[in-house]
Amino acid sequence: MFTGIIEGLGTVTAVRPAGPGKRLAVAAGFDLAGTRIGDSISVSGACLTAVAIAGRQFEVDVSPETLARTTLGSARVGERVNLERALRLSDRIDGHLVSGHTDGTGAIDAREAAGNAVIVTVAVAEALTRYMIVKGSVAVDGVSLTINRLEAGRFSVSIIPHTAALTTIGFKQKGEPVNIEVDLIGKYVEKFLSTPSGRPAAPPSSVSMELLAKAGYVK
Repeated sequence: MFTGIIEGLGTVTAVRPAGPGKRLAVAAGFDLAGTRIGDSISVSGACLTAVAIAGRQFEVDVSPETLARTTLGSARVGERVNLERALRLSDRIDGHLVSGHTDGTGAIDAREAAGNAVIVTVAVAEALTRYMIVKGSVAVDGVSLTINRLEAGRFSVSIIPHTAALTTIGFKQKGEPVNIEVDLIGKYVEKFLSTPSGRPAAPPSSVSMELLAKAGYVK
């Protein structure tokens, strides 16, 4: 689990085939002290497991499923990526709860200066915007952002200078792809309300009239 508050940028230094998947080597722009093999690291919003660590460089295996559902399928040497190590329960949650399980991809549709900020509009499938609300949270390439404007298939976020300087969203241009993870609460609410009655299905009960009679509650 992550917060969407990016620790820093990394650079893809190697892309190698690994069966039907790939292995990526990434050089982090910050100290990886305390990071161990087996730890989860969010790479541009995709939760991956460190399988090798040497200094500031780590390697991750990327499954065919992740390659198909994220922008990592087209990762190339030299590409910059957002990095965040897994949340510790003692940390402050400054963004929102991000699982690193990407729901799909989108593309930068527009960039517009607004004072000291930049308004970035992202085009996505309408199936993703159904889980978004104005002033709700969304993770774009793993960055926790607040939705300012929303319509079917598009949403806009405001990027402050700090976020622009620390993450890839500061330099991604129109047409470039991004990973999208919607707020998981919306998906759970839809699941709970998906029964025909509009209410969560009740679990099967082991209480019967026979059991109540044996207990003396009915005659």
